[in-house]
Amino acid sequence: MEFTPERTVADCVTENIKASHVFKKYGIDFCCGGGISIQKACEKNGVDYSLVVEDLKSIGSLNDKETDYNKLPLDELIDHIVEKHHTYVEANIPLLLQYTNKVARVHGGNNPELIEVHQLFQKVAGELASHLKKEELILFPFIKKMVKAAKERTGINIPQFNTVENPIKMMEVEHEDAGDIFKEISRLTDGYTPPAHACNTYRALFDKLDEFEQDLHQHIHLENNILHPKALQLEKKLRT
Repeated sequence: MEFTPERTVADCVTENIKASHVFKKYGIDFCCGGGISIQKACEKNGVDYSLVVEDLKSIGSLNDKETDYNKLPLDELIDHIVEKHHTYVEANIPLLLQYTNKVARVHGGNNPELIEVHQLFQKVAGELASHLKKEELILFPFIKKMVKAAKERTGINIPQFNTVENPIKMMEVEHEDAGDIFKEISRLTDGYTPPAHACNTYRALFDKLDEFEQDLHQHIHLENNILHPKALQLEKKLRT
């Protein structure tokens, strides 16, 4: 992997998903905010550019068991997103709602930020549930239709939303909103660091919130930085 100050964060993660762990270490957004250069991202987060690049250079290449998502056909990428990330979100939202409610109820008197964490997670949980359905019922089926049309060299009818750019823009706005909510949850929890007096449920909540946010970042990266740009290119090709 080659690095220049102008190379974007998203490009690095697209080339090697392991780069996401480096950016996570330095608090650099690689999904919604991944469109800026590595240098600007470092300046924004107050970290040393040379240290970030040194860490990026130390990551290994993808091995045979790891997937290069940038090379997956779009229909297979969609299946991966649904099977791994949508399934994860749907399975873990009920657990986190239970955890946030219990911890806010028991510890919110002494730690009022936990009440806000519960409210924020309730908000993002509802938004994500609606968001996933819109992707699965509207955007993803249309992208798969385009893939099929390209393979069969046939035309494709113009959808009700006119161009795939419209639902993509909507999905990316919703990604930004979810990302902002988790940034606030992370701030309120001191980066998911439980206090010394935290009980096991309190600690389990912070651990699961951290895991959920990391999965969300990977999820959004695959859509914003790989799926969406390629879907736009494919639609343009089919309409020329």
